Amino acid sequence: MKLYALDWVIAILAVVVCFFPALFFAKRSSKNTSEFFASGRSVPWWLAGLSMVATTFSSDTPNLVTDIVRQKGVSGNWVCWAFVLTGIMTVFFYARLWRRSGVLTDLEFYEIRYSGKAAGAVRGFRAIYLGLLFNCLIMATVNLAACKIAGILFGMERWQTLLFVGLLNVAFAAHSGLWGVLVIDMIQFFIKMTAVTAAAYFALKHPAVGGLHGMVEKLSAMKGPGGVNYLNVLPDFTNNWDMALAVFIMPIAVQWWAVWYPGAEPGGGSYIAQRMLASKSEKDSLGAVLFFNLAHYVLRPWPWILVALCSILVYPQLSDIQTAFPNLDPKLLGHDIAYPAMLRFMPMGFVGLMVGGLVAANSSTILTHLNWGASYLVHDFYRRFINKTAEERHYVFAGRVMTVVLFILSSAVVYLLDSAKSAFDIILQVGAGTGLLYLVRWFWWRVNAWCEVSAMLSSFLVSVIFLVLEKEQIFNTGSPQKLVITIAITTVCWVLAAYLAPQTDRKTLIDFYTKVRPAGPGWTVIRKEAGISEAEAAKTGDSMPMALLGWVSGSIVIWSALFTVGNILYGRWGNALGLAPSS
Repeated sequence: MKLYALDWVIAILAVVVCFFPALFFAKRSSKNTSEFFASGRSVPWWLAGLSMVATTFSSDTPNLVTDIVRQKGVSGNWVCWAFVLTGIMTVFFYARLWRRSGVLTDLEFYEIRYSGKAAGAVRGFRAIYLGLLFNCLIMATVNLAACKIAGILFGMERWQTLLFVGLLNVAFAAHSGLWGVLVIDMIQFFIKMTAVTAAAYFALKHPAVGGLHGMVEKLSAMKGPGGVNYLNVLPDFTNNWDMALAVFIMPIAVQWWAVWYPGAEPGGGSYIAQRMLASKSEKDSLGAVLFFNLAHYVLRPWPWILVALCSILVYPQLSDIQTAFPNLDPKLLGHDIAYPAMLRFMPMGFVGLMVGGLVAANSSTILTHLNWGASYLVHDFYRRFINKTAEERHYVFAGRVMTVVLFILSSAVVYLLDSAKSAFDIILQVGAGTGLLYLVRWFWWRVNAWCEVSAMLSSFLVSVIFLVLEKEQIFNTGSPQKLVITIAITTVCWVLAAYLAPQTDRKTLIDFYTKVRPAGPGWTVIRKEAGISEAEAAKTGDSMPMALLGWVSGSIVIWSALFTVGNILYGRWGNALGLAPSS
């Protein structure tokens, strides 16, 4: 793709506008770890919410959606849409609890909820497991997408792309702390939304597509792999049961509550928890997560989906992409690369906007993961177990060093991955079965630190066993079956640990309940021992029935709005009116 002078000007301006404000936060972030990792707990709901959306709006997400749509149709996105249930549950059940906990990172939660050496061991293990290993895998998927995009647009090698995004992101993440990340995210969100909307517009203008009406008419007459209807938002339950099981039934029945996935963790976690903990009040924490879910599921997906649908008409086969881009590394060829392949049809000026938007998409995610991962490794591991008495400036410096280390390690992992979809599946499989524990631990006193240990180890070991068996061609089954088996084994392991392993001491449980005030019958025993009556608890705690009502109605509203937009784009106005949340 050729960039003209106007494109370069626009692309450079987009990057400067995003990153320049972050320069002013270096002094503030250097004060202490609370400022560097949690913005002094003074972030308003709208800024925290925008940052959550921008972080999940990464350079690999359009590629992932394109991969799904080309192979499974629009309905394949239920593997993501099912997480609406998780996100809205976090809004009404967990956002206030996280803010009341007062911890700096979500891993610090373990030592106010559990007791003994096991609590510290879980915190330290999770710091390495998530902050280093899991975090590097996530960043690698994002940078893999950046490499594919840069490769198809500019013919850049992987190392060249990694060097560019590394110098840009590491410098600002280490320099400005979370405040700078939040401000960058806010600006980047609007640039990215403008860019992807423009990409959808020009994709629809392609002669092979013929606008929205032409796209709908042509795709309605086509069938995808396995006879899938590309446009349907629900899978075919009669003629393609395996597909329906994989993309709808499993996600909506099991996956949303059973699987840990960054940005959609059951009960909130990772950078979502980081934003909630950085919010200036409980109300801001709740508002941030609610805004995030609305923007995440209603505003973002359709521009990507439209480009993906158009790519089916422009590049029906992967060989068509290879023919159009003969210099593309064959190792990078996959359905996910159809998204950047569609960007070649954007006119002068808009190409520069898209380049700026793609840089923003990469940076918003990488910046967050660098800061979040560094917070785990410094605050929850280094400060907790290695050097407990240093000054605050020392830990801030350690955070900056770890930022550089994390990016270098994640860049090495890029060379081990093939596609965003394969990485997505790995993350889901490794996190399978742990989600229910993360939901229950807030509302059942009997959950202990050993439950966390057994859940993580059993989930990881079962996943590794499946990988080995498949590689040796001893046993091979579909993803839904593997997911169910992993969830079942993991759940049995941690429930047994809840009854058989050493219990959390009563003082820790009473202190936790008094501080966080979780509702429900799971804390009845502890409430009585703390001398708190049911009437008193009802006055100071949350209402479970109201939270349940908010969860159900909120999920319905978001799905309705999502599909209303889709039906409007398809020109199906009757369906759109029937689905509109106001109806």
